Amino acid sequence: MKPYLFETISFIFGLTVGSFLNVCIYRLPRGLSIVRPGSACPACNSPVMPWDNIPVLSFLLLRGKCRRCGGKISLRYPLVEMLNGVFYWLLFIHFGAIWGLPLLFAFVSAMIVITFIDLDFQIIPDVISLPGIVLGVLGAAFILPDPFTVQSSYYARPIVGVVNSLAGLLAGGGLFYLIALIGGVMTKRDAMGGGDIKMMAMVGAFMGWKAVLLTTFAGSLAGSVAGIFLMAFKGKGREAKIPFGPFLSLGAVITLFLGQSIIKWYLGI
Repeated sequence: MKPYLFETISFIFGLTVGSFLNVCIYRLPRGLSIVRPGSACPACNSPVMPWDNIPVLSFLLLRGKCRRCGGKISLRYPLVEMLNGVFYWLLFIHFGAIWGLPLLFAFVSAMIVITFIDLDFQIIPDVISLPGIVLGVLGAAFILPDPFTVQSSYYARPIVGVVNSLAGLLAGGGLFYLIALIGGVMTKRDAMGGGDIKMMAMVGAFMGWKAVLLTTFAGSLAGSVAGIFLMAFKGKGREAKIPFGPFLSLGAVITLFLGQSIIKWYLGI
């Protein structure tokens, strides 16, 4: 098969998984099963028929409305599906046909779910981060590619390695635990949620200790820009709570795709 056929398959697969991510985003923070019952309209609770559950396409054909009650369907659903599909496509283009690609798919999907749940509920469920830590360490020991090395061929790239993964786990969890501890003492309140700590331990497990540093920097920079924007244009005060998970997720994805290029650029200056 030609590479472009794999790219197309990756995109379609990403769209399909994206539909399942919408289920996770809605149900996990509410303590609901992600298996049963099937998808239903949030307005009238009517079951969604299979032909109305085709990623992106069904939303467009139905014009963003429920077939039965005409209730509005959130634009978030096709957005999540498309976002996941595009990321799967980019992952295949960037890393090629490697054994660790399914785990990279899972990692990026986890970042998407974390982003939207944290935006809505200011929590990062342990059911995502804790299994992610285990998968990260096991995958790093055998098949996960190191984002800070150059791909030697279309099918080969040096792996993260178990030592680097464990160092990343400790660096991610330890650094953010320390931030939470110091911030709590200084502000007399919770400065960092436990979900952020476990999430960064997962990021370190998947990509190593260098990724923890770059993800923290990129996420903090993005969070600072967003905070300044909200204060300047949305009237938010300094005391307003802004979830950090979405910015850390953005930093992790940037690190995954551009880690080696950013380090090379930094060392060059």
